[in-house]
Amino acid sequence: MKPYQLILPVLLICSLAQAQQSYTTIKSGETQAEILKKAADITPTPRQLRWQQLELTAFFHFGVNTYTNREWGTGKENPEIFNPTKLNAEQWVKIAKDAGFKQVILTAKHHDGFCLWPTKTTVHSVKSSPWKNGNGDVVKEVADACKKYKIGFGIYLSPWDMNAAVYGTEAYNDFFIDQLTELLSQYGRIDEVWFDGANGEGPNGKKQDYDFNRWYAHIRKLQPTATIAVMGPDVRWVGTETGYGRETEWSVLPTDNLDQNVVSANSQAEMNIKPLGFLQGSDIGGRDKLKNAKGLVWYPAETDVSIRPGWFYHPTEDSKVKSPEKLLDIYYHSVGKNSVLLLNIPPNTDGLISEVDVKNLKAWTKLRAETFKINLARGAKITSPNGIYTKALLDGKYNTSWTTKANDSTAIIELDLKTSKTFDVISLQENISIGQRIEKFTVEYWNATRWEIASQGTTIGYKRLIKFKPVKARKVRLKIEQSRLNPTISEIGLFKQP
Repeated sequence: MKPYQLILPVLLICSLAQAQQSYTTIKSGETQAEILKKAADITPTPRQLRWQQLELTAFFHFGVNTYTNREWGTGKENPEIFNPTKLNAEQWVKIAKDAGFKQVILTAKHHDGFCLWPTKTTVHSVKSSPWKNGNGDVVKEVADACKKYKIGFGIYLSPWDMNAAVYGTEAYNDFFIDQLTELLSQYGRIDEVWFDGANGEGPNGKKQDYDFNRWYAHIRKLQPTATIAVMGPDVRWVGTETGYGRETEWSVLPTDNLDQNVVSANSQAEMNIKPLGFLQGSDIGGRDKLKNAKGLVWYPAETDVSIRPGWFYHPTEDSKVKSPEKLLDIYYHSVGKNSVLLLNIPPNTDGLISEVDVKNLKAWTKLRAETFKINLARGAKITSPNGIYTKALLDGKYNTSWTTKANDSTAIIELDLKTSKTFDVISLQENISIGQRIEKFTVEYWNATRWEIASQGTTIGYKRLIKFKPVKARKVRLKIEQSRLNPTISEIGLFKQP
């Protein structure tokens, strides 16, 4: 879907420094303790925090590829093939809303250059199709549906354009600005602008030098609250299209480690393989990565995957839609690993989400609801010898949080559930509006004679979900064994899977 090719290594780093508030430089000679303190104090911008709290966003891959049965087009498609006679954007958005998604992103233009809105920049668009006699606008219909169902709306606009004659020249950057202007000024609030880094040849055989800095500035001007992902200053790609993130996922990264050539080298992976270790490693923000950093930035990860093997609809994949159980496992390994899950749900040739996709989404939603409807920790007696604000742990308010006294970076939080309860999932959340700090923790339960380990982990971040074998216990404790400055926990939850 998105090969990251020929992206200037320094470009994104410069843009991060310019666009982010949550950025700091590191001076020569600073100690590790000073660097860790700076890392601990970096926090997300308001747009990044809003994005992180979405947890679930949906992708709608739709366009001429839907009708050619291809993943990538050529730019030579006849617009007359585009005719979704039953298109119902409200169906798409309602299905996403009912499944718990807080935002959707539409592929307004993929690499083939076909535009889903009646743009003035090219005839290669819906206005040249038979759909609604050339008077249709998919972008408007999805935007309107999002307003109706009160859900966020984002647009994907491919920088690579196989149709545009000016691609590969400086004029294309103006062309692209014109397309951005239309999308960001005609449809109300845009919550996310999603770029990939694909950079192949245009119809003239040339490749483009993308003016990302100019594009970012234009987006900030027209839609200042929109996050820019994943070739952008607000959100990064986790590095795999499997839906599975890292065990150790830091949102604070060294700026000198964000080399986009590494992204490019890891971009051609087939789907459904093991994670590649984006940015060269399973831990890209740990202490050893920070010690020689020149600067630090808040740059969280998005984990994307399609509900089907492909990103666009293919009838042969109707029997290969991910099961509710597979989607649930992906949820634990994306949202549950300090990331936002971007799940692709491609409309079919009729312009509808297919019945099998809807069925599996509903069953997945039911599994999540049944698991997380009752927090078995609610009402527990909490003790924490060196902790303060323990009531915040179970008050259901993300912005309140427990922390430690003085400069304590380790702690124990013990929960007395008052009666023995059976559970197999723990949910932990740091208050990232203060920072991401916890580096190592252990979850234990009292088996009537001694404490036993239920699970262990490294980073928590916005949310960490851990499954383990069911245990029955009255007492549970969280041991924070290593942290950058005072740790914070906003919520603790214990749950039982159905």
